[in-house]
Amino acid sequence: MTIRVLIADDQMMVRQGFTVLLNAEPGIEVVGQAVDGVDALEKTAELDPDVVLMDIRMPRLGGIDATRRITGAPGATARVLVLTTFDLDEYVYEALRSGASGFLLKDASADELAQAVRVVAAGDALLAPHITKRLIAEFSRVSAGPRPPDRGRVGDLTERETEVLSLIAQGLSNAEIAAHLVVAEQTVKTHVSRILVKLGLRDRTQAAVYAYESGLVRPAGY
Repeated sequence: MTIRVLIADDQMMVRQGFTVLLNAEPGIEVVGQAVDGVDALEKTAELDPDVVLMDIRMPRLGGIDATRRITGAPGATARVLVLTTFDLDEYVYEALRSGASGFLLKDASADELAQAVRVVAAGDALLAPHITKRLIAEFSRVSAGPRPPDRGRVGDLTERETEVLSLIAQGLSNAEIAAHLVVAEQTVKTHVSRILVKLGLRDRTQAAVYAYESGLVRPAGY
C-alpha cells in the first residue's frame, strides 16, 4: 500500500526538495504541500494523508498547535513526523506532548527520511536515533520535572508490561527489549500493543513520554 504524505513547511525549497526525495521512493507518494499550520489542517482534512511532515516554526499557526489539532481530531488517522533544524530545539518537547509520532532533523539523508516515513506510517514511533535517550530525558526535565509516580493508569499494567514500558522510555527497540528480557520479539510487540491500549496511547513516543511524566522512569540525575 502506498504511503500518502503531506509536507508542511513555510520554505518552498524544503517542500520541493522533500517532495522530490520522497516521490523517488517506492511505496511513498507526496499528495500535497502546506505553507503553514492553517494550510496543513485544511489539506490534512482534504487529502487524508497517512503521514504529515511538520515543520515547527511556521506563520499563522505553528507546527505544535497544528500537530495538536491534527492528532486530536475525532477519528484522526494521520501521524505527524516533526522536522526541525536543531536536535535539541525546545519546541520539540512540546511537539511530542502534542501527539507527534516522530522527530527528525532536516539534514537527515534521503534514506533516513524515507525510513522515518515508513516507520511512522506503520504505527511505530521514531526519534532521531543518536539523540533518543537524551531528548526524552530532557523533555521530562524541562516540561514535567520529577514527580511522584502516577500509579493510577500504570497500575493497570502487569509487571512485565511495566518493565517493557520502562525499557521503551530508555529508547530501546523491540529487538533490543526482546534480547534484554530473553523473549521473542513478537512477544514484545504483543506487550507494547497491550500497553498502548491500556494507557490509551497512540504509539511508542507517547508511551515513552508517559513513562517519564508518570514518574515510572526518572531522567538521569534525579
